[in-house]
Amino acid sequence: MPLDLLLDTLGDQGSTALAGLVIGALFGFCAQRSRFCLRSACIEFWRRSGTAKLAVWLFAFATALLATQLLSWLGEFDASAARQLSSRGSLSGALVGGLLFGIGMVLARGCSSRMLVLAANGNLRALLAGLIFAVTAQAALAGSLAPLRQWIAGWWTVPADSRNLLALLGWGHGGGLAFGLVWLLAALYCARRARLFAWGLWGGIGVGLTVALAWLATYQISLQAFTPIPVEALSFTGPSARTLMRVLSPWEPALDFDLGLVPGVALGAFIAAWQSQELKLEGFKDGQSMRRYILGAIAMGFGGMLAGGCAVGAGISGAAIFALTAWLTLIAMWIGAGLTDYWLDRRR
Repeated sequence: MPLDLLLDTLGDQGSTALAGLVIGALFGFCAQRSRFCLRSACIEFWRRSGTAKLAVWLFAFATALLATQLLSWLGEFDASAARQLSSRGSLSGALVGGLLFGIGMVLARGCSSRMLVLAANGNLRALLAGLIFAVTAQAALAGSLAPLRQWIAGWWTVPADSRNLLALLGWGHGGGLAFGLVWLLAALYCARRARLFAWGLWGGIGVGLTVALAWLATYQISLQAFTPIPVEALSFTGPSARTLMRVLSPWEPALDFDLGLVPGVALGAFIAAWQSQELKLEGFKDGQSMRRYILGAIAMGFGGMLAGGCAVGAGISGAAIFALTAWLTLIAMWIGAGLTDYWLDRRR
């Protein structure tokens, strides 16, 4: 269906929500089948225990970066209106928030997107952690934790014109494509070493393509819509908080991309698990395990909101448009995850 006809039929907000639902379902399906997870990739990297999970993440990362930069190079997408590049950014928020998120995803044994996928498969541990993650994110956005978040974010800020790494380095979109090819070669190397299974390869690529597709869809809708539509891609910190509040609050007719994204991911992951006969109820083994998950979810919820994105929102979506704060967040996540895994798990 042509975009103008879709907008006439569903309206600006309805079309955006439908885009979020469809793209989210594709992400959930591919993430479930490929076992996509930043936490697993970090552990493999720091422990040097294999390359299969790392290869899946690298395929997703490289594909998102290459597809997004290709769309920009062809003139089909312009990232300048995205919040990661159009507003003042916090370097302190990116670093501290990224560290907290990395710590949290090791404690909770999965990042926020992975928890949503696992919850849709029947994992009650992930469901509880996901709810606590969303509550904490909402508290950091506009609740009791908001003053602390704003205080840390104010330590070190940069203007909007200093957040675009491609502009700062003078690379352009051609340089971004070349840089993406380096990551793709790394993914191919890791996949060859691990003899990566088919869904690890194609599922990882599918995850990356959904990020670029989200950038493209929201940008194209924003060009033709009569109401302001944010240009955004996949993220799970703010959307999870807003979806939870939407469930708890009186119904409002206003829709957006985020409110389609979260249920879409759950739906796609459920379908993938149902097709592969992997639906299974799982709970906690003991109280210590529950405490670990709860602490991890709190750290991820606050850290993700402080950093302005989660492992997907900042780590892939923001990195794909070369936002400085997103790259700092991603690096901090890898460091936080590695240190936490060493002190809590490897030493034991």
